Amino acid sequence: MNGGLVRIREMVQHITPSERIIADYILAHPQQMASMSVADLAERSGGSQAAIIRLCKSLGFKGYPELKMKVVGDLQTQETYEYREFSPNDPIGTIVQNVSHNNMQSIRDTMKILDLGHLKRAVEALSKANRIFFFGTGASNLIAQDAQQKFLRINKACFTFTDPTVQLTAAVTIQEDDVAVGISYSGETKPVIQSLIYANEAGAATISITKYGNTTLGGVAGIPLYIASTENEIRSGAMSSRITQLNLIDILYLSVASSNYEESVEYLERSRKVLGDMEKIETRK
Repeated sequence: MNGGLVRIREMVQHITPSERIIADYILAHPQQMASMSVADLAERSGGSQAAIIRLCKSLGFKGYPELKMKVVGDLQTQETYEYREFSPNDPIGTIVQNVSHNNMQSIRDTMKILDLGHLKRAVEALSKANRIFFFGTGASNLIAQDAQQKFLRINKACFTFTDPTVQLTAAVTIQEDDVAVGISYSGETKPVIQSLIYANEAGAATISITKYGNTTLGGVAGIPLYIASTENEIRSGAMSSRITQLNLIDILYLSVASSNYEESVEYLERSRKVLGDMEKIETRK
C-alpha cells in the first residue's frame, strides 16, 4: 500500500494554502510524519488538525490513517523521487540518464495511483464497445493515434481525428453502445471535454486519461483514469506525461486483448502476416 507521496506531489499546486502547509511538511519530512499522530503533525508543521483532515479528503483518502499508511508504504519501497530538469550544455550522457530516469519514475508513480477498479470498468467497456472514439489534441492526439492503431489490430472499430472540429462532429454521432476516450494531460482541453459531454448525452461509456487531481475532463468522464508525471511541462515538453499515457494505453489494449484471447491472437496473426507480406513486396521493388 503506497502512493501517498505521489498524490501529494501531484496535488500540491491545487490545494488550499492551509493544506499546503501540511503537504510541504510531509514531503520534506516523510520519515518523521510516519510516526506522528494528527496532533503531532499539526504542531510540527505549523498547521491545524482540521487542515490535515481536509488534505486527506483532497487527496482522495478516507482519513489520516490511510494517508499515513500510504506514506509508510512509499518509505518501505525505498524509492527516492527527484524529477531531473535539463540545463544549458548538459553532456549527452547526463541527458540520457535524466530522460530515462524521469520516464521510469513517472510510470512507477502512475502504478501507485492507478485505480484498479476504474481500470477494470474501462476494460469491460472497451471490450463490449461497438465503436471506440479516441479524442485528443496536440501531443495527446499522438496518443490517440497510437491507441487507434493498437485496437484496430484486434478488430475493434475505432476512430481518431486530428482536427478538433471534426472530433466534435464525430462526437455528436456517438451512440449508446460506443465508447469515448478523452486524452488530455492537463484535463482542460475544451474540444476533448465537449466531445465527452456529447458522448455522455448519448448514453455512451466515457473514459478519461488525464493527470491526477481535480480536472474538468476527469469530472466529466464516467470512468476517470489518472496518470502521474510531476514535471515542468514548459521546459520538458510533456515528455514523461506522454510516456505514461502510452503506457496506460498499452495496459488497456493488452487487457482487452487478454479478455478475448483466442480471437485477439487470430487477428494479431492476420495483421502480422499482412504487414510481413507488404515488407516483402517493398523489398522486391
